[in-house]
Amino acid sequence: MNARRRHWYFAMMGTCVVLFVTAWSVVRLWSVPAAIAMCLVAMVIPPVAAIVANRRGPEDRWWDEAPLRPRDRGEPPLPPAPPPPPKTPAGQDRQVRGSSGDPESDRWWDELDRRP
Repeated sequence: MNARRRHWYFAMMGTCVVLFVTAWSVVRLWSVPAAIAMCLVAMVIPPVAAIVANRRGPEDRWWDEAPLRPRDRGEPPLPPAPPPPPKTPAGQDRQVRGSSGDPESDRWWDELDRRP
């Protein structure tokens, strides 16, 4: 969140708190309907403040935009990814049979590995 949006958010939330506190500590002594009206106005401010704080700025990346590639940002290219490990037959993917440390779990996995 950039500084401008942060300042707007805190100003709006500060106004909300001031409205609530003033309504029920001072204004209610003279006019309860005015205090209720102040609270209704204060009730609308937090969602508006959240919208303002989360608004997309012109320099912010949007959710469906592809991230910039390293070469577009002027960074050196990433090294190539290592090749995936070779495929193994079912049940042979563990380094050592029964290596989980839980014999009951090992028996369950062995039973599942034998199924077609």
